Amino acid sequence: MKIIPFNPKYAKDFYELNIEWLETHFYVEDFDREVLSKPEKYILKPGGHIFFAIENETVLGTVALLKRGEKEFELTKMAVLPNQRGKKIGQKLMQHCIDFAKQNDFKKLFLYSNTKLENAIYIYRKFGFVEVKQEVDVPYERSNIKMVYPL
Repeated sequence: MKIIPFNPKYAKDFYELNIEWLETHFYVEDFDREVLSKPEKYILKPGGHIFFAIENETVLGTVALLKRGEKEFELTKMAVLPNQRGKKIGQKLMQHCIDFAKQNDFKKLFLYSNTKLENAIYIYRKFGFVEVKQEVDVPYERSNIKMVYPL
């Protein structure tokens, strides 16, 4: 398995992986569909990044770093193929993002999540993310926790 930057040939995988994850755990918001269907417009063009975990040309998982300010990025849109979950692919993608943030001198790396995702919250804490007060006007209705990585 290797982790690569965005390639347009995997845009459909980015969309489908994230939609499947959202439908399994929550519901798909209009905001999600719009961003996921146009990752170049909403994530890459404004200065964000998308990574894929691939093996033999198959996308196993994906994650995005959405630019939210000068050197400030939201870790978002992480999803792994259902039959590949439990193989630490998400953790490898997370570590890749943390390493990428450090290499590129990010000032802030944060994420929004939901406390019902106990395994995800456990992994975020394991990697060093700490809970901070979530602002009132968050971009996701399903979010009830905000975490920041201490860079």
